[in-house]
Amino acid sequence: MGGQGQGEGLKVARMELWPGIWPVLLLLFLLLLFLLPTLWFCSPSAKYFFKMAFYNGWILFLAVLAIPVCAVRGRNVENMKILRLMLLHIKYLYGIRVEVRGAHHFPPSQPYVVVSNHQSSLDLLGMMEVLPGRCVPIAKRELLWAGSAGLACWLAGVIFIDRKRTGDAISVMSEVAQTLLTQDVRVWVFPEGTRNHNGSMLPFKRGAFHLAVQAQVPIVPIVMSSYQDFYCKKERRFTSGRCQVRVLPPVPTEGLTPDDVPALADRVRHSMLTVFREISTDGRGGGDCLKKPGGVGDARL
Repeated sequence: MGGQGQGEGLKVARMELWPGIWPVLLLLFLLLLFLLPTLWFCSPSAKYFFKMAFYNGWILFLAVLAIPVCAVRGRNVENMKILRLMLLHIKYLYGIRVEVRGAHHFPPSQPYVVVSNHQSSLDLLGMMEVLPGRCVPIAKRELLWAGSAGLACWLAGVIFIDRKRTGDAISVMSEVAQTLLTQDVRVWVFPEGTRNHNGSMLPFKRGAFHLAVQAQVPIVPIVMSSYQDFYCKKERRFTSGRCQVRVLPPVPTEGLTPDDVPALADRVRHSMLTVFREISTDGRGGGDCLKKPGGVGDARL
């Protein structure tokens, strides 16, 4: 009897507790509704973090939607068209105007290797704008474990390499060279190897150039202008703006050998760096993120 009475007492205590929780939750919700707009309009840093959080979260959500559609084909490079279609609208959410020039330089009916500069995760916007058919990126293996995005990329045929294990990376590149020729696939490589925010270009790693020489296919350089007009990680600034994507004439590799790779990589980097400086807003590449907040479209997501 004593135990039963104690149990009923606990039940009554819980019933009395629950009604007291809802006002607290409601108060927290109202406080959040007040704080978020306040931080959005009063703190550029908060706006930067909100925008980046939404950018990454939205991509993960879109990947969830894409997975069942892509799974119908299984792992297939044609699934990249689905991902591209689902991601193209993001630039409108952020008020970013992407201008593509030189798209006629893409070889019409042969495999090739695309090399592009790498500034931030926003490179995805420029890539989706100009991505040619049957073209997949080569990405670091860590991306494979990035939740829904990793699975969607795998289904779209993205090629993953472990950069820490050189032997495995070389083996994968050799397989990719065969795939280029036998399956009419193009690959997209960021030869800097990592994101670069300093307004220039890091020295190029030579894997993409060895790949092109081994397969004897052209290299198509693509340059994305500096984002300093609207984005600066150092200043925690993310507004709206314009980005130009320039496709350069293809660089042939027929007859070249591995001994020619260092000079080839340096020549391509020099041409890309020249164009980068030319098309970037202030002519200096925007390395110091000199433009201050307050541009047109700040209130836009």
